[in-house]
Amino acid sequence: MKLLYGTIVLACTPLLLVGNETAYPTDKIASFVFEKVDITTLPSAIRPKRVKGKRTFGDYGYVPREIDEKKALLDSPQEASQISIEVLEAAKSGIYVCMNSEPGRKSAGRFQRVFLLKLKNADGLLKGKETWKEFDSCPVIGGAGEDSSSASY
Repeated sequence: MKLLYGTIVLACTPLLLVGNETAYPTDKIASFVFEKVDITTLPSAIRPKRVKGKRTFGDYGYVPREIDEKKALLDSPQEASQISIEVLEAAKSGIYVCMNSEPGRKSAGRFQRVFLLKLKNADGLLKGKETWKEFDSCPVIGGAGEDSSSASY
């Protein structure tokens, strides 16, 4: 009898594991990133000053000026700055995006990095992490601050 239960558990385990895998969309990825990215996980050169209870671009009042399948151009509510998001690669491991911050003030510098965005679960937010993977269309520009992972190189 124990052998029968063990066999059933082993047979059903792969089916249980398949259900835990989070799925990323295959179309309108830029819109998905705009709605789901947790900008508190991004470096301060891109994100606005932290405010309790706000986590997404929409929460902070960013408005998409242009948004299509793989690119989004966002306008900041307080300043004349812009953030562009370009989806470079979507895989099972996550979504690689190029984020570019074009500040409205001349004193602030331009910032561009490649981030890997991952979901922990289907209902959660995308967590961003600067990645080692390089793309020709997104060279690293500016902003090597203390909260940037490139500062340790």
